[in-house]
Amino acid sequence: MSSVGIEARICYEANAHYLPGELPWDGRLRRIAEAGFTTVEILFPQRQSLDELEALLRRYALHLALIDTESDPEYPRGHLSIPDAEDRFWYRLDEALAICRRLGARRINVLAGRRIPGVPYAKQLDVAVDRLRRAGARAAEDGIMLLVEALNDHDNPGYFVSRSSEGIALIDAVGLPNVRFQHDFYHLQVMEGNLIDTFRANVAKIGHVQIGDAPGRVMPGLGEINFANVLKAVEDSDYTGYIGLEYRPPADGSDPFVWLPREKRGRFLKE
Repeated sequence: MSSVGIEARICYEANAHYLPGELPWDGRLRRIAEAGFTTVEILFPQRQSLDELEALLRRYALHLALIDTESDPEYPRGHLSIPDAEDRFWYRLDEALAICRRLGARRINVLAGRRIPGVPYAKQLDVAVDRLRRAGARAAEDGIMLLVEALNDHDNPGYFVSRSSEGIALIDAVGLPNVRFQHDFYHLQVMEGNLIDTFRANVAKIGHVQIGDAPGRVMPGLGEINFANVLKAVEDSDYTGYIGLEYRPPADGSDPFVWLPREKRGRFLKE
C-alpha cells in the first residue's frame, strides 16, 4: 500500500489507463501503490464502476489527480468546439464535475473535438471560448481546474487543438485562472520539438504535465526525448502540479516505472 509520502511542489503520478498494463482495476491500483505512488490519473472513470473506483482509491491510499470528459460516438473526440453539441457538452461536463466531487479530483481535461470540414476555424474557436468561459466559472465553484490539451495530428487526425500555440491562444481568450493548458511532452514532441523552450515560455499557463516518449508513447528512455534534461527543466521551473506518467508499458512485461527513482514516486501535493 502507498505510504503517506512527502509533500512537494511537483508530484509524479501514474496514469492508470495505461499503467502498469492490462489488469483488473484492483490489480492496477494495487501495483501502482506498491510501486510507491500516492497519486493516479484515470482518463475515463465514466466507463468504470464509480463505487469500485472509490473503494479502491481508499483501499490503496491513492489520490485522484485528473480525469477527462467523456466523448460520444457522434463526437468521438469531445464536444468543446462543436457548434451543434451544446447539450452534450454540458451533460459531459456536469458528469465529470460530479465524478470529481465524488472521487476528489480537481482537474478535468476537456476534450475539444475535431475540426469540422467547411466550418471556419474562427467559428469553432468562438464556440470553444464561450463554452470554456462559462464552464470555467461553473468549475471554479468546486475549486476545479479545466484543462485544454494539444493532441498530435498523427495519432489524432483533425483534432481541434494540435499545437501548443493553439491551446495557449484558447486559454488566453478565455482568461480565467482555473482554465489552463495541459502540456503533454509526447504530443508536443511529435508536433513541434523544442520541448524545453516551449515549456518555459508557457509555464505560467500550464496546469498539468504528462510525459511519454516518442515515437509511440513508450516509456521514457525507450524513445528520442532526453527526459533527464526535460524533467530537470520542469523541476527547476516555477511549475507547481502533477507530472502524469502516460505511456504504454514495455512490451516485454518489465517494470514500467524502473526509470523513475522511488523517492520521486512518493511525493504528494497539498491541495
